[in-house]
Amino acid sequence: MSLRIFSCLLLLFCLDIFRHEVLLGAQADSVLSAAQTLVWGPGLETDIVLPARFFFIQAVDGSGTNLTTSPGEKTFEVKIESPAEQFTRIWIQVLDRHDGSFLVRYRMYATYTDLHINVLLKNKHVAQSPFILKGQVYHEGCDCPQTSGSVWEADMHCPQSFPQIERDLALYAVVDPDRNADEIPKRFGQRQSLCHYTIKDNKVYVQTYGEHVGFRIFMDSILLSITRKVRLPDLEFFVNLGDWPLEKRKPSERIHPIFSWCGSNNTRDIVMPTYDLTESVLETMGRVSLDMLSVQANTGPPWPEKNSTAFWRGRDSRQERLELVKLSRAHPDSINAAFTNFFFFKHDESLYGPLVKHVSFFDFFKYKYQINIDGTVAAYRLPYLLAGNSVVLKQDSGYYEHFYYGLRPWEHYIPVRADMGDLLEKIQWARDHDEEAKQIGLAGQQFARTNLMGNSIFCYYYQLYQGYANLQVTEPKVREGMELVEQPSDDLFPCSCHRTRAKDEL
Repeated sequence: MSLRIFSCLLLLFCLDIFRHEVLLGAQADSVLSAAQTLVWGPGLETDIVLPARFFFIQAVDGSGTNLTTSPGEKTFEVKIESPAEQFTRIWIQVLDRHDGSFLVRYRMYATYTDLHINVLLKNKHVAQSPFILKGQVYHEGCDCPQTSGSVWEADMHCPQSFPQIERDLALYAVVDPDRNADEIPKRFGQRQSLCHYTIKDNKVYVQTYGEHVGFRIFMDSILLSITRKVRLPDLEFFVNLGDWPLEKRKPSERIHPIFSWCGSNNTRDIVMPTYDLTESVLETMGRVSLDMLSVQANTGPPWPEKNSTAFWRGRDSRQERLELVKLSRAHPDSINAAFTNFFFFKHDESLYGPLVKHVSFFDFFKYKYQINIDGTVAAYRLPYLLAGNSVVLKQDSGYYEHFYYGLRPWEHYIPVRADMGDLLEKIQWARDHDEEAKQIGLAGQQFARTNLMGNSIFCYYYQLYQGYANLQVTEPKVREGMELVEQPSDDLFPCSCHRTRAKDEL
């Protein structure tokens, strides 16, 4: 063998060894690092009491780089225990968000002391695990309110203010509970379904007006849940249980404060989070399957693998929805829209039917483009659509929910005219600007993750009631005909409230 051939072979051998070492180094860096992986969130703090507590895990590799794809659904294991208890009654779920991060949620069915949260990667503790929640860790059913509202807000990391609350309450220089108690039932009580609530000494009292008051269950539940967590000021207010906002008078006229789940440009109601979003927070890991946590683990395939068609399913609660289905039939390559139920336009069922089977909401996210179109009022599915991994095509609307004030067109969603006349044009724009559409979808998702989680919903309710109470000029009263709304009892797992006991001892 010549010296030249030998030298070439030796060089190739050395290059092969070098490549192998580089590959091994890259593989070592790509291996998950238990020490560098990040863990954070409200579920790691003792004093943030939620129906389902939650926190996040961000997978990080050996080079310190955050993963952007899933390392596998079973990558992390979470165990929660209390050294003082032989058994802990806690349901835990580790949800893969398929972007390198995980959402861990757990629901406690009893109160524990010094809760230990162990986050494990192949039996190795991750980050600062175990995370120890010191002292009493109260569960959702524990009636143990924080007596200081400012302390509770700090514990919950509430924002300083909510623009929609400031906007709604700015219409009222003062609130007179005596006047409202006399005038509102006379004005609305015969034709509408209302609840008249008084919060007195942190107890909830109610009187109902109208025939259809079943939705009272949502208001009862959120008020009882809040008063178990924090002491509310004394206040007296009316809640509209219907879909449509009620106060149509101009601000210059004698307007009445009505709390509603939806607002509009033509009314003056005070907006709360919708009953749907409220229930999804209260019943997370309970009787509902669709909530702001579960949807984050069911966002469909990665963006490049999604169907490039705009998707919609729903019932016939608005004329524009009929036009949408008609447009879908004319342009099936661009829009997949169909009715799952006919109620308002049953005489047109032959024109816009046949009905199709219900599609799991999580299957919506097989499509890149989600159409959000009003129903009887605002479509209450928008929070969940934003939380997915698609981009929302949102109809311009005169209706709004409590969070719309923070949404910006072309940043969090793609706007569509109220008459849907430019829908095809906007779908084509999204197809022609795929990366931009993807980034708008991600911005909407981040907005939902930041502003529409359970802790934010509780903060909104509390600040709304606090701001409203500050406007009252007469004393809220438990009126004749009101009944006490009892806190649910839990004889199996009673709760000992140390805050109450400490207060009583002072």
